[in-house]
Amino acid sequence: MQIQSILTMLALALISISVGGGGFFVMREAGLRARRRDRLGADGGGQDGPGAGHEALSGVIAKVRQVGDRIAIQDPARTSALRTQLMQAGFFNREAVTYYLGARVVTLGVAAVATLVILPLTHGKGLMGVAIAAMFSIAALLGPEQVIKARIKSREREYRNGFPDLLDLMVASVEAGLSLDAAVSRITEELVRRYPHLAEHLKLLILELRAGRSRRDVWARLADRLGIDEAKAFATMLRQSEEMGTSLGDTLRVFADEMRNKRMMRAEEKALALPAKLTVPLILFIFPCLLGVLILPAGYRISQVFGHH
Repeated sequence: MQIQSILTMLALALISISVGGGGFFVMREAGLRARRRDRLGADGGGQDGPGAGHEALSGVIAKVRQVGDRIAIQDPARTSALRTQLMQAGFFNREAVTYYLGARVVTLGVAAVATLVILPLTHGKGLMGVAIAAMFSIAALLGPEQVIKARIKSREREYRNGFPDLLDLMVASVEAGLSLDAAVSRITEELVRRYPHLAEHLKLLILELRAGRSRRDVWARLADRLGIDEAKAFATMLRQSEEMGTSLGDTLRVFADEMRNKRMMRAEEKALALPAKLTVPLILFIFPCLLGVLILPAGYRISQVFGHH
């Protein structure tokens, strides 16, 4: 009975995490598909089957967007910071903040309804109902935020690993005679396979340059989107190089060497920290096994000796 209760709690925890973390992505993808259908102007005359479902889904998305708009209007400063955070996580849509805030409200409502449904079913089972309600509440409150943070963390790892390669290719392109803007366009094609998310940001940078933005503002915006210190330092270096009139090739070469050394230092730091991280698993898992291998034979012999006496 206890094992069944534990399995039930684990299943409910997984369901709550999926509700909290996946609700935002479901709503976002549904919204994108609805907008694509509207832009394409598809004829719905011969599609009677899915039309009602699409209309219902569009209505739900509209309600979520409306709720998100109301929340966003109340706190513009938080909306701006959240938009930057979502861009770092890879959501470049202008309405990403609206859908995110609306989805958080929806997940809270779903968690509240699920709690009201489950509490009567767990009546008379002690604190099980309270624990389930707490899990639903925590998942609804922290689920979307933790998903965004996990995406940002994984992408920042890719940005830091790919930035030295970006600079090396940029040095080679500039020394070959290309301008900085043409070098970025050429490099983006090379980085798509290895670092696809970094290439997406570079494509946005190219579009902003073609739209007429200054190079200084474009690289500063790229640094804000990436959210890593290397990109901010590179944007500052380009601005200073442009103001002082120094050679761009020499500046890029020195900066690329520094970024490569920093990547090697991060790798060495992780390698040196590995023995300390392995201490706890060794003590908890391997050390008891060694004690068992060493002590059990002696204990068996002692039991045999005392058994004969």
